[in-house]
Amino acid sequence: MSAAVHFESYSEGRANLKTLLDAAEQGRVATLRRDRHTAVVVDSDRMRHFLSSVVPSHASVVPENGGWSVFIPGLPVSADGNSFDEAITEMIDALREYAEDWQARLRDAPNHRENWGIVALIALSTDEQLQAWLVG
Repeated sequence: MSAAVHFESYSEGRANLKTLLDAAEQGRVATLRRDRHTAVVVDSDRMRHFLSSVVPSHASVVPENGGWSVFIPGLPVSADGNSFDEAITEMIDALREYAEDWQARLRDAPNHRENWGIVALIALSTDEQLQAWLVG
């Protein structure tokens, strides 16, 4: 028996959903084909851990006018706060808003479509995990 799990159709995958999910949970390659597209099923904790290691935040946190500003170069998201912690909390909220906008309408825009990894990281992370990611 192969370590990887692959189902060639939606019906086959649905009939073997437990096997597909078990393989993903165990960290094995688990795929499902529908028409010409193949989807990969990955355990969310594994995916979040992977994304946090390959998608660096590059966040810049700078003192500004008696407060703090946070921005990520190349991402249309920024935040300000009276304290460092307040600025980080506002940035987490801004990241969550961006992820919602990306899912709703930005995912096909040429200047946003490659941000799927950061959007997935945001969606799979708690506020505490995003804070750790932002501040390193």
